Amino acid sequence: MKRDDSLWKAILEDLFDDFLRFFISDANDIFDMERGFEFLDKELEQLFPTNVDEFFPKYVDKLVKVFTRNGTEEWILVHIEVQGSKDEHFSERMFSYFYRILDKYQKPISAFAILTDSNKKFHPTHYERSFLGTKLRYDFNSCKILELNEQQLSESNNPFALVALTVRVAIKKRKIKENELFELKLDLARLLLSKQFSKEKIRALMNFLKLYIRFGNEELVTKFEEEITIITNKTKQTMGIEEFVLERAKRMGKLEGKLEGKLEGNFNFVTSLLQNSDFDEAKIAFIASVPVDFVKRIKEGATLNDLK
Repeated sequence: MKRDDSLWKAILEDLFDDFLRFFISDANDIFDMERGFEFLDKELEQLFPTNVDEFFPKYVDKLVKVFTRNGTEEWILVHIEVQGSKDEHFSERMFSYFYRILDKYQKPISAFAILTDSNKKFHPTHYERSFLGTKLRYDFNSCKILELNEQQLSESNNPFALVALTVRVAIKKRKIKENELFELKLDLARLLLSKQFSKEKIRALMNFLKLYIRFGNEELVTKFEEEITIITNKTKQTMGIEEFVLERAKRMGKLEGKLEGKLEGNFNFVTSLLQNSDFDEAKIAFIASVPVDFVKRIKEGATLNDLK
């Protein structure tokens, strides 16, 4: 559990913007994503020391400061429960997080509980208590990974959906053979590499996938790494060609142009794109920041002197 807890903390920091978009449909309108996030782990540890009695969690979770579009600050508590069994104190613990954070910061709080266990009957969503006419009810956002639609997750373009799919595959581990688990994990890796995510997020998700779904057979671990190497190389050849062409064109054209003049740099840049890519004239003009007619004339055979 300690290992899974560390993996969750890392992936939340890497994909926190996607986490917000996954659970809040209008997150882009509410939060100023460009200002980034501040993870208040040390502050949370002060509120929930790790050496207290067993009632409190041994591994603290995430308290994150985000900025709203209207310029104010909001505190978001992200509580990740990675244990694979029912916890009768879970809701009360969520409430204890809430009142301690509210007491210290006096800021709005939005709490999220992500349940990664396999118990279909365990899905806490609130904490409630009453006595002699005094009543308290605390509701929090609660996501049971097991209840999410697998097809919708596969079709989603949100990177956090791949986190949820990884957890779903890990949950199946107890019910299937390791060879089946290997194929599911490999299919998930292929799906991840087919998505148009940034390199940083692909790397973070791949690390989460490799470590969260674990094999008991070391041969499968090696085999998986070998398969990923093959898939990655193929992906680079097919999906990375545009990036390769652009970098090569920049070296041959734009960088030379800094020394030889703007016109010559543009000429070399466009010429390189015409020779090394299948881009149409409009796309080349957009990439090179030149008129479409400039590209057409070069394509028709105009020389640098003709363009001067």
